[in-house]
Amino acid sequence: MSAFSPITVSGVLLAGGQSRRMGGQDKGLLPYQGRSMASHVISAILPQVDDFYISANQHIEEYQSFSYPVITDGLDNFQGPLAGILAVMEQIDSDYLLTVPCDNPVISPQLRQRLLEALLTTGSDIAVAHDGTRLQPVFSLIPRRLQSSLTDFLASGQRKTRDWLFQHKVVEVDFSDQADCFININTADDLQKKPKIRSAIPVLGFAAFSGTGKTTLLTKLIPALKNKEIHVAVIKHAHHNFDIDKPGKDSYQIREAGAEEIIIASAKMMALMRKHHDELIEPELQPLIQRLDTSNIDLILVEGFKHENFPKIELNRAELGPPTLFKEDPHIIAIASDKNDSHADMPLVLDINNIPAMVEFIEQFIFSWNS
Repeated sequence: MSAFSPITVSGVLLAGGQSRRMGGQDKGLLPYQGRSMASHVISAILPQVDDFYISANQHIEEYQSFSYPVITDGLDNFQGPLAGILAVMEQIDSDYLLTVPCDNPVISPQLRQRLLEALLTTGSDIAVAHDGTRLQPVFSLIPRRLQSSLTDFLASGQRKTRDWLFQHKVVEVDFSDQADCFININTADDLQKKPKIRSAIPVLGFAAFSGTGKTTLLTKLIPALKNKEIHVAVIKHAHHNFDIDKPGKDSYQIREAGAEEIIIASAKMMALMRKHHDELIEPELQPLIQRLDTSNIDLILVEGFKHENFPKIELNRAELGPPTLFKEDPHIIAIASDKNDSHADMPLVLDINNIPAMVEFIEQFIFSWNS
């Protein structure tokens, strides 16, 4: 590889285990938040790699349905992730393998970037993620040139990933600021957990029942925040079919003709439309946040997504009765209401009609986000 050759990285989904703690069920194919865990991992890792492979030893047809090459181990009896890594090494031409497990549906969008930068700046052989508490050996960037070393290691009867990694110069890469990216699903109970939303930009939601006036409040808050030079992005959840273009327009006709994705762009605006084929799958907030260009954003406001784990203000109006969402959601940090009722078990109560006071509260929230 010359000094001017681009570095190529193949992504590898490690799904070759026996899933003993999950009762033998294939973890990568189990549903998590509406779709398989493997689907979550693939969606997160694809933008970070040049091509992609799946290491699996069972349910081959199910993994082939993802439309990426499925490679089985050359060793019998589920010999562990290193056997899968070697099998992929033997069939690719990329410079590096970026490995991720099938039972960790939340993947850092900076995984490749941080691992590769650390590897190149330190002159190490292998880069491995560290979550601030423990090393994460299956989140590694491994050069294909170590294929012979791995072959010899496995031929000697050894199987432990950590033991082989540390035969070489390893750099441990700090992901302590993204520790929730290593949630590892091992049991049926783990499948029910919703991870906390991760974002370098402050994220604040407005949770309420329909008809409470979330959009109305946002249209008042956004100009007031802009006057404070706080640049805002908004993510809104829609509970029904919606359209951002009118029937008869070119983009509408193109989409109705069957296009899967459409980008509409002008000098002032750009919009992406993508079809969802499974109407039962609700959108998730984390992937939407990752799609934002946050280079000029100070705050992300969210309307809806009240069942996800991130800071929220519950909206309440007198005609709808007392606030209730905060009782079940520990992530509600305040209540915006048009009445002054306050009890010891309630979060801070804000006057929903006092926009300057709400802006002041949001300013304090932004300041405390990364404190």
